Amino acid sequence: MSRRVGVLGCGGIGARHAGAIQQVPELTLVACCGRDAERTAAFAAKFGGVAYTDFARMLDEAALDLLVVALPPYAHAGEVERAAARGINVLVEKPIALQLERAQSMVAATQGVVAACGFMYRFGAAVERWNALSAAGETGAVGHFSGSFHSNALHAPWWRERDRSGGQMVEQLIHIVDLARQNLGMPQAVYARAGNVFHHDVPGYTADDASALVLGYDDGRVGVLHASNGAVPGRWMKGWQIVAERATGMFADWNHAEIVHAAGAVQSETIAGTADPFVAQLTDLRDAIAERRAPRVPLADGLATLRIVLAARRSAETHAEMAP
Repeated sequence: MSRRVGVLGCGGIGARHAGAIQQVPELTLVACCGRDAERTAAFAAKFGGVAYTDFARMLDEAALDLLVVALPPYAHAGEVERAAARGINVLVEKPIALQLERAQSMVAATQGVVAACGFMYRFGAAVERWNALSAAGETGAVGHFSGSFHSNALHAPWWRERDRSGGQMVEQLIHIVDLARQNLGMPQAVYARAGNVFHHDVPGYTADDASALVLGYDDGRVGVLHASNGAVPGRWMKGWQIVAERATGMFADWNHAEIVHAAGAVQSETIAGTADPFVAQLTDLRDAIAERRAPRVPLADGLATLRIVLAARRSAETHAEMAP
């Protein structure tokens, strides 16, 4: 059965999802919606479907089964809730909001539909291999997670504005924070520092471009994450390390890692996958709709991880430890 899909938000991430939709059998892009008529028409010409600039009209006319919400985090204004009220399943790009109240509203409104959050890192081959080992009890409990994301790009104007993007920890680092939460659980405390070190002379650049946060757990476990936007131009340097009782994972990205097993004789395995996590994420969502089950990354996970990064932002503002 073919599912009719619409994309709300015709920027770069919307295009990434649209390209992935084309690769998933039984998903058909039938509509897209954006504020700029010319840009939205070009999007539709490239990926297919009818171009809209009126979201209400798209809901009325497109008969959607699934809505991919690829809006910047500041731009949400009840679209997820309106789609869910019509029984339309949703995939919401991260971060799902800039305020907990907005995120909570989305999660509450989507209880009757299949609702997913766009944490696509979780669908990479290396991440899936670690998760399978963990589920089988082969890694033991995770005690330490560290991760980083370094880049050097101006991105879109809204991305550079702290009030519209949420800042570096909320926008840039959130994928890796989500992996830390997945492996360690929700922390009891968050401490962070952040500042605009490299771009304070760039007009309109008000977001932090150097940041670090610590996730604290009452039992002694710890997570350490940091980011910058002042590194090598054109390179996106991200990686993370997971230290568990019987295994250590060293990840170059979602598809590539070395996992060292330390139970008994030390053994190492190398994962070098080719999975497109956007395609894998949409495939899971397609199957979840057909099977009437929860997706692998439910929208509630977007709320949980948002709690952490918003606590980190408050901590950086106050120089005090915060509870998420």
